[in-house]
Amino acid sequence: MSQFSRLSLCAAAIGALAIAAFVSVPTRAAEDAVVIPAPASDVAPADGLQTAVLSGGCFWGVQGVFQHTAGVVSAVSGYAGGSRMTATYEQVSTGTTGHAESVQIKYDPKKVSYGKILQIFFSVVHDPTELNRQGPDSGTQYRSAIFTTTDEQKKVAEAYIAQLNAAKVYRKPIVTKVSALQGFFPAEAYHQDYLTLHPNQPYIAYNDLPKIENLKKLFAANYIEKPTLVKNVSVSN
Repeated sequence: MSQFSRLSLCAAAIGALAIAAFVSVPTRAAEDAVVIPAPASDVAPADGLQTAVLSGGCFWGVQGVFQHTAGVVSAVSGYAGGSRMTATYEQVSTGTTGHAESVQIKYDPKKVSYGKILQIFFSVVHDPTELNRQGPDSGTQYRSAIFTTTDEQKKVAEAYIAQLNAAKVYRKPIVTKVSALQGFFPAEAYHQDYLTLHPNQPYIAYNDLPKIENLKKLFAANYIEKPTLVKNVSVSN
């Protein structure tokens, strides 16, 4: 199977590439992002790097946003929600493994908080009111999910969802699921740093580059121009 064939599974709607090929620059409106309040509560600062695992559609864009976020030292695309035995792109793409395309974010809590990461996630990364789909991609593997690594993360995430729903910042209720992380499995090497390596690919130009622009616009203090790419990080299962 060619690389294009494998990658096209992540962008099901790219069947219309003949139209998208004419898109040389991002054309999605900036208003796709939502201005939202910061969380009322946050995880207490701690020494050492912390880990967040988030799912919000195709992992190319999710990874790309957090690679441009100050304080993030590593953002790795992968799979969470299923077993190690089924953590391959071909299997996850069937939508039957329980996995969601996810990104493991390691961050310095002295530079960016868990709450700020969630605010960026809900504001510019994806639409948390879409059930089992994001943009052109549909299926449970593209669901909105937060996989928590501590009880404090779980409390903060659930409280923030309740806060945003109460504030009615979206037209529909948030469908993001919060659950304890059972395991994270890095995706294949060709998925890592995909946004940076393929900025002119129609899917990236139309669906994901606007997210980077929205991060820069709405979270200027948290934006870094040079992405923190996957380096010296094992991506094998």
